[in-house]
Amino acid sequence: MMASNGIVQDDSKNTTHKFDPNFTQAVINATGPKASPRVRKITASLIQHLHDFARENEITVDEWMAGLELMNEAGRMSDNKRNEGQLVCDIFGLESLVDEITYKLASDAQDEPTATAILGPFWRKDAPKRNMGDTIVFNIESNDWTLMHGQVTDYKTGKPIEGAELDVWHTAPNGLYEQQDPDQPDMNLRGRFTTGKDGKYNFYCLRPTSYPIPYDGPAGKILRALDRHPMRPAHIHFIITAPGYKPIVTQIFDRRDKYIENDAVFAVKDSLIVDFKPYQGDPKADFELPYDFKLATYEDANKHSVAGTTEESATGLGAKI
Repeated sequence: MMASNGIVQDDSKNTTHKFDPNFTQAVINATGPKASPRVRKITASLIQHLHDFARENEITVDEWMAGLELMNEAGRMSDNKRNEGQLVCDIFGLESLVDEITYKLASDAQDEPTATAILGPFWRKDAPKRNMGDTIVFNIESNDWTLMHGQVTDYKTGKPIEGAELDVWHTAPNGLYEQQDPDQPDMNLRGRFTTGKDGKYNFYCLRPTSYPIPYDGPAGKILRALDRHPMRPAHIHFIITAPGYKPIVTQIFDRRDKYIENDAVFAVKDSLIVDFKPYQGDPKADFELPYDFKLATYEDANKHSVAGTTEESATGLGAKI
């Protein structure tokens, strides 16, 4: 029953509430019987947290509309070259948190798969396939040429993985990915390499540079409102896939970078910090970067992952929404 002062009175419990105490549960209960258990659980929790957030902070219509417009603006800015919605999630640390949840092994094994990191908004599908020993750098002058090499192995057995694909990309020295920079060739600083029977890989890239994430859109507005910088430490992106193995999305970070402990998107992990070593004897390279990647089979990943991170649950949820 609503009192004259706007307070809702719950006569059955003889208590009063500033807002309707039954509203949130009514919204949750509206979910139909054909919804999958996973969708039902996630949606109920989302509704509960959203409604609690709105009540706790007494969100006004104007504030809600401002947030909604921010979401809409992120959608309008997004295309196949920039994912602004993902960037907004990144600066709140959401993608890094979801990444940790998805790939965290619920075990105390000393030797675990390579740590994951966020995909970021600048991955592009169908990067050029290249041969081992090729370069991904074109039309750029630099003193930071790097020979990166290593091996892809099974994290449990240590055996090399044949047919593993390494999809790699990073920025130019000016801090721009090629789709941001009209002066770079299409698909510059990108490539896909496939391992042979020995699981080994090698290619030429650049020692990367720190750079600001784009802040001309909603993500930038949020950063300015929070008095935060937009800088990311220097890194190289990878997606590692192999038949029968759970893919790894990760980044390799340069230890020397001053933003290594102050990443705008909270993606740095200790095991992903590397040292670029000065390299002699190769006229194509100023630095050497050795790094091995360790993958887990789907069976091992599903067996040891935390609840809700299996391939089936992720696929099933995506198919339903």
